[in-house]
Amino acid sequence: MPSRPFPLIQTVPVAEGTPEFVELKNSIVGEFVAKVPEELYIPQHFIDSPPKNVTAIPRQCGILTQQELDITENHDAAALAGLIRKRVLTAVAVATAFAKRAIIAHQVSCCLVEWFMDEAVQRARELDEYQASTGTTVGPLHGVPISLKEHMPLAGHYSSAGYVSTRVKDTQDCHMVAILRKLGAVFYCKTNQPQSLMHLETDSPYGRVLNPHNITLSAGGSTGGEAALIALRGSVLGIGTDIGGSIRCPSGFCGIYGFKPTSYMLPMHDFLHGGAAAELNILISAGPMCTSLRDIDLFMETILSQRPYLADPRLVRIPWTGLTTNVWTNPIKVGIMMDDGHIQPQPPVTRALDWAKARLESFKNFQVKPFKPYRTAEAIKLIRKAYWPDGGRGTKHHLQETGEPMFALTKHIIEDAEGPELTASEVHQQRLTRDQFRCDFARHWTEQDVDVVICPVFVGPACAHDTAFYWNYTAFWNYVDCPAAVVPTPVKALKKGAEDYAPSNKTPLSEECKHVRQLWAEGDFEGAPINLQIVARKYHDNELLGTLHTMLGEGFFSFA
Repeated sequence: MPSRPFPLIQTVPVAEGTPEFVELKNSIVGEFVAKVPEELYIPQHFIDSPPKNVTAIPRQCGILTQQELDITENHDAAALAGLIRKRVLTAVAVATAFAKRAIIAHQVSCCLVEWFMDEAVQRARELDEYQASTGTTVGPLHGVPISLKEHMPLAGHYSSAGYVSTRVKDTQDCHMVAILRKLGAVFYCKTNQPQSLMHLETDSPYGRVLNPHNITLSAGGSTGGEAALIALRGSVLGIGTDIGGSIRCPSGFCGIYGFKPTSYMLPMHDFLHGGAAAELNILISAGPMCTSLRDIDLFMETILSQRPYLADPRLVRIPWTGLTTNVWTNPIKVGIMMDDGHIQPQPPVTRALDWAKARLESFKNFQVKPFKPYRTAEAIKLIRKAYWPDGGRGTKHHLQETGEPMFALTKHIIEDAEGPELTASEVHQQRLTRDQFRCDFARHWTEQDVDVVICPVFVGPACAHDTAFYWNYTAFWNYVDCPAAVVPTPVKALKKGAEDYAPSNKTPLSEECKHVRQLWAEGDFEGAPINLQIVARKYHDNELLGTLHTMLGEGFFSFA
């Protein structure tokens, strides 16, 4: 028996539910904790008096060796693959380092739902033995540790659709996981996701994921566990899903790279047991979350090299050129969208947009111009209703099955759609409305005469817990199905009271904008990183990566 309870920092508790549900939840958490040896518990003083920024704790806690610190802090996935291939590092050393760091990261952020270090090390040992006996690797990801979001089926492990009642132990890998395993990836943990999978904050019955840069703030959602884990360097490459911002929002909140491809670019067969009714009209995308631009490219290239469209006919066959893509024009025409016409972003986001504009204007390969927003408020109303064609009945049923409480953000996201289940004709009308909107927006984009758009990721920095209400800056691009990358900037939120809205934008654009200003006045966002979102037209994913590569060549990312 451990000499003390499992250490876990939590700042704002989540709702408990019925006594029967609490017992069930505690048994699941107890199963998780039982697998963690006490020598990997961080010192208690970090729990009793945690710093606001916990990113230094993995280095300070004394658990990781110097080599493990080097492995986890100084390499991206592409570099790790190269070092293992050249036998500078063993797969066992890499798996051990990241598994240890992942469980440390969990103790300061609540980012995991499963942790299986022994299994990962055994797989890594097999890979090392294969390399030693054959002189080659099993694939381009040989020995690279990859973290997975909870709902993605991994043989021998649990998945859920965002409710405890849907938790099952899977007997086989989903399509993408099977491809990654074949390419040599090592799996070692699964990450936390929110109730219903439909929050821009990751608050589950297992706990609330904290933002490593400021634990009073959210890590985002729904792939918030991944984002926090990567920000703490307990992973360098994970997989997210995105139907309203679930890759981009947490990536932005936690200051990492994230990419939402156009729908049906990457394989998602069996990603979610029973599927999602929202996909009748709004398609989910899957994509990488990572620590470098080249790892986005590595992930896309390696997955698509396996021709997943042969097994899943839904997928669109577009050869991947990624960072090597020749872009459309010279100079590249970049539209800057300072606000969406409905909610002006909070001051640090505006500061980051100003930074990007000035930086791009100094580069010869870019022409910068304003981009006018397009009917954002209308698009958000339409997408919120399209998410729940059953009127929210499925969510309520799943919660009632176990006595799981409905969280505040679950109530918030279903409220626009609550009511009777839509008829087939009503769902069809939603599709007609969506398609007409997309055509209208395509004409708007053409009139703006830009190749890509740079805009906010969210209405502000990472938000305070339970206040991720406004999905405008991400969900709009889901509605029109455009690919988008989220990239770090050098801008961080300052101490409370150090900056405010500029005199030129003192008047709120809407009641929602007024509320966002209130949240800014009430919040403490110190240290929160500010990312920006770069968007291209539908299925211009390669051209988007080519543009990012040109930005890289010009030094746009030189601060990172």
